[in-house]
Amino acid sequence: MNSKATVTYLESNEMQKSRAFSPAVITEGGRTVWLAGQTTTTDLEGNDITGQFEAQCRACFAMIDKTLHRVGGSLANLVTMTVFISDPRNGDAFVKIRSTLFEAGRYPASALITVSHFARPGIVLEIQGVAVL
Repeated sequence: MNSKATVTYLESNEMQKSRAFSPAVITEGGRTVWLAGQTTTTDLEGNDITGQFEAQCRACFAMIDKTLHRVGGSLANLVTMTVFISDPRNGDAFVKIRSTLFEAGRYPASALITVSHFARPGIVLEIQGVAVL
């Protein structure tokens, strides 16, 4: 029998708040959902978004949310993420998008890593995460 998760977000300092992440997220109980890395070169309507950072970012978050809905959760249940981007200049754009998707002060813990290549041409980011429901 699964118990409901208790989630506590360690208070962020000003820099962490400005970058929309929590320094730590503590969970007790619930179910842990380990999410595969999400990448895409098409949006949810099937439009080509090859090489388009913002569009891929929004699509990846939407795909993660869709997966979490399948197991009874949502993006709000994401407690940590590892984000890979191909161009460090997109880091600020990523933070801006992420800050709109989570309630202030309830951001996932996060790592943002720059890489040189992805599995397919045209991919510019990948988001992997863990959620607790």
